[in-house]
Amino acid sequence: MHMTLKQNTLAFSLLALVSLGSGCQRNTLSQHSSGGVEFWLTNPDRSSLFAKQPGTLTFSDATNQNPTIDVDESKTFQSIDGFGYTLTGGSAMLIHRMDAKARAALLTELFSTQGNSIGVSYLRISIGASDLDDHVFSYDDLPDGQTDEKLEKFSLAPDREHLIPVLKEILAINPNLKILGSPWSPPTWMKTNNNSKGGSLKPDFYDVYAQYFIKYIQGMQAEGIRIDAITIQNEPLHPGNNPSMLMLANDQAKFIKTSLGPAFQKAKIDTKIFLYDHNADRPDYPISILNDPEARKYVDGSAFHLYAGPITALSEVHNAYPDKNIYFTEQWIGAPGNLKGDLAWHVKTLIIGGTRNWSRTVLEWNLAADPNQQPHTPGGCTECLGAITIDGNTITRNPAYYNIALAAKFVRPGSVRIQSNTFETLPNVAFKTPDGRKVVVVLNTQASNQAFNIRYRGKLMSTSLPAGSVGTYFW
Repeated sequence: MHMTLKQNTLAFSLLALVSLGSGCQRNTLSQHSSGGVEFWLTNPDRSSLFAKQPGTLTFSDATNQNPTIDVDESKTFQSIDGFGYTLTGGSAMLIHRMDAKARAALLTELFSTQGNSIGVSYLRISIGASDLDDHVFSYDDLPDGQTDEKLEKFSLAPDREHLIPVLKEILAINPNLKILGSPWSPPTWMKTNNNSKGGSLKPDFYDVYAQYFIKYIQGMQAEGIRIDAITIQNEPLHPGNNPSMLMLANDQAKFIKTSLGPAFQKAKIDTKIFLYDHNADRPDYPISILNDPEARKYVDGSAFHLYAGPITALSEVHNAYPDKNIYFTEQWIGAPGNLKGDLAWHVKTLIIGGTRNWSRTVLEWNLAADPNQQPHTPGGCTECLGAITIDGNTITRNPAYYNIALAAKFVRPGSVRIQSNTFETLPNVAFKTPDGRKVVVVLNTQASNQAFNIRYRGKLMSTSLPAGSVGTYFW
């Protein structure tokens, strides 16, 4: 996490937390209505928190002069892998320490695709500690001056206390969940400064670090946890976090083509490799690596955060290499949160903007924290508001919970973005689900109620949204 850049978004983040018992958990979610259009409203005044509105809307031959969003399923774009959060080590610790019944209820609400659940379909986890663990660790920590080039002391023991048990419970609920692993730092003995913060990977340890990734993937697989993809380094241009590491683009390219890619190929590792995993102000970073054919052949795509730069930079990378995928992997909300600002900015910029710029994922940082935004490492993020706040067995649902819920529930993995025209005051995005249903997410950016239409196959459905609210339309 880059606190200096993140603080730029604090203007969006000043509201009290949403209390237990609000919102979608009080509504029975139906994924298969018998007819018409389901309308789910998320209103920043908290009068409706991703709640299904009474009755159903219908398409008809009626006409009016209101703005019309045309949905055209014949024009398709990228497939969607999922929407979700980073399950930090701290998040897992807080969840794992809940009573078994309360924990099961929470995980079902978050990850089930049935009943009153929001259907989170994608998680990012840290390979070793992130800055939202309660301490810094790797899987091969040694006394100063020692090395372990054969990785004989490699152990997933730090993750077996909380993260692995929680992941197993989640996968029992949703076995199709995809998991992305991202390292904040290698073991310190592999680094130029022998420190968890900053430094760079020593070239002499490129091959050893590639085997470290393989041991991690194979070790998690042995626990029944498939790692679908990895990024090579979280925020490689921000070495000031704890833990962190500087990895310039030419170093990442060299690591991929000389060590990681060949090692994955030899070990028959099919986990995807994502480049970059940092801000959209530097599209040149992933493009420069993709320009190298020896590195490019091992790479699935590029991952982005948005603490700097425009969301349209994702399209710049896509346009340079349209055969490589785009992923959005992290955005924070600063405590205490501001549902009005956070909902509008995150939905417009990430849920709508990210997917309109080719992203297959939208992930919020992070899943859970306690009422004091803990745990975190010394020097880690002190203001990162979880999607939920966990206080013992009490859950508070915060803005990021709703930002993800309003897309995750209905835009299931394998959905495809389809064409829809957009308006300055009605930004929107449309999808076709694997079972052929349609989802349209619409934000009203005006300060007053706004009436509009959705047109599909020549027929109109008329609706309206309160000021600053988001509608999820599903048919």
